[in-house]
Amino acid sequence: MTEDDLPALVGPVEVVGAGLIGTSIALVCSRLGMEVVLRDTSAENVRTAHGLGAGRAVASTDRPQLVVVAVPPAAVADAVVDALGRTDAVVTDVGSVKAAPLAAVSARVGPTELVRYVGSHPMAGSERSGPLAASAALFDGRPWAITPHPSSSPDAVGLVEALVLECGAAPLRMDPAEHDRAVARTSHLPHLAAVLVAGRLAAAPAEHLALSGQGVRDVTRVAASDPALWQQILGANSEAVLDLLGEVRSDLDALMAAVAAGAETGLVEILTRGNAGTAAIPGKHGGPARPTRSVFVAVPDHPGELARLFGDAGEIGVNIEDVRIDHDPARPVGLTELVVERGSAERLLAALESRGWTTHR
Repeated sequence: MTEDDLPALVGPVEVVGAGLIGTSIALVCSRLGMEVVLRDTSAENVRTAHGLGAGRAVASTDRPQLVVVAVPPAAVADAVVDALGRTDAVVTDVGSVKAAPLAAVSARVGPTELVRYVGSHPMAGSERSGPLAASAALFDGRPWAITPHPSSSPDAVGLVEALVLECGAAPLRMDPAEHDRAVARTSHLPHLAAVLVAGRLAAAPAEHLALSGQGVRDVTRVAASDPALWQQILGANSEAVLDLLGEVRSDLDALMAAVAAGAETGLVEILTRGNAGTAAIPGKHGGPARPTRSVFVAVPDHPGELARLFGDAGEIGVNIEDVRIDHDPARPVGLTELVVERGSAERLLAALESRGWTTHR
């Protein structure tokens, strides 16, 4: 089915769960002129989302064309079954695990209802939660998995894809089980790795923590996410996660043995495999990763300095691929890391130094 052949998404759209993802979807649909109705166990969430322009509270007379279930993982199956039973709408959920909810729904509804259910999962979000964190731009350019099952009707799949495209995301159709293996590798395992590293910091002496740099912040950032939510995610995808944890345990045993024995060859092999994995991550705009280099610049911590640095880089003609800031604990200065194309790094360094910036190689 081509984009021109997709069913028209005209609404009403019912969003079940007025949190970050649900309210963001509701904002998109509302701004496109669709009628959006909101359902949530929290009346405050509905009031807040309504105040943001995301829609209105659901009424018993509403007849949605599409129901979007955006609730915590443990509640997905119940909410999908409820929506299939009380409406004749297409129903999708946007949870981060697909196979377990599908199995639970399939066991509780008949074939005429099941054809209207299509799972999906936008790869977008934030450590923040709730409707106040929502944004109509949350999904712009982001991958959004669509995970139909063998009984899903083509029109139902097409309507979910129409929603994805209206949200500005890039649809990617996947088998539900394959989706769960993919997110275990690219999301759930990295989260657990961050949690384990961050956990070693909780009782660390203050003098150890004083040496914290950007590296430890990069590795541990996602560990700040909601533990209750992640307990549900990991419980729903335990099989795929356990398979990967077993592989990591084997790698950890090999790493410990190499470090203990001073085995340079084994250690280099493990470290090189990490380089290869990093290089395998898709680069900018989904293309192959390109060689980059970091340029470090000391930036005074007061208004206007970052704007001046970016302005200078623009005048020099070097595109900044990424940026990170490591704040100096002893001075009001931030060490700003500008990631640029490798061949542009020396030219940028020399030009910034000529403009009075303090750089580090």
